[in-house]
Amino acid sequence: MEEEWFEKWFDSPWYHVLYQERNEDEARAFIDHLLRLIHLEQGSRILDLACGRGRHARYLSRLGYEVTGLDISPSNIRHARGMEDDRLSFFQHDMRKPFRIRYYDLVLNMFTSFGYFDSIREDKAVLRNVFHGLRSGGWFVLDFMNAGKIRQELVPHEIRQVEGTVFDIRRFADKEYIYKEIAFSDGLQPVSYVERVRAYGKEDLVSLLEGEGFLVRDILGDYDGSSYRENRSGRLILVSHKPEKHH
Repeated sequence: MEEEWFEKWFDSPWYHVLYQERNEDEARAFIDHLLRLIHLEQGSRILDLACGRGRHARYLSRLGYEVTGLDISPSNIRHARGMEDDRLSFFQHDMRKPFRIRYYDLVLNMFTSFGYFDSIREDKAVLRNVFHGLRSGGWFVLDFMNAGKIRQELVPHEIRQVEGTVFDIRRFADKEYIYKEIAFSDGLQPVSYVERVRAYGKEDLVSLLEGEGFLVRDILGDYDGSSYRENRSGRLILVSHKPEKHH
């Protein structure tokens, strides 16, 4: 079976070169804000779903939580396993498949790691797996792009040089997806990848979450905890939970 675009791209070293400037301090500050919002007890179990190389999972474990990181990329998980300890573990896993049942107090899905798949049915399967993986009363935080703002401000073409590699980036959209085509040379030959994310809006995601049984409590517009404003906020972050006594 042929690999899907995200399996190849996220497992590529060039992905980490291009995105190395993601603001990790900002994301850690968001996690601090979030943990004040939802009040987890020390020792609670957290799942970092699509954890990348595990930096946020490691930060959470340092705060005293039992943390699992899952990612589809073998190279990401090989890298992350160098950080494992008694409270921190990593597994290669496809989020469309169930993992643990009624186990976690919080599931985090950061940096738009959702909406990559060919069908909405697959996205629903992800949310269903998250729901079943949570204990009664557990929390799910879905950090997604603000598709409306991105459509308004879409930069069609950009050249970016990082560590000597020149990335030729083109962006476009249709009714369903937002695309980013990334072309560069690996030193031997030209290479290109196309990122494709389903352009879910607030109502779409609320509907999907509620359809799987979640109760949406807060909708944030950025990592500073500000309220979501359509077409203006930097992010679309949905904080939801599994109802008490739900199995």
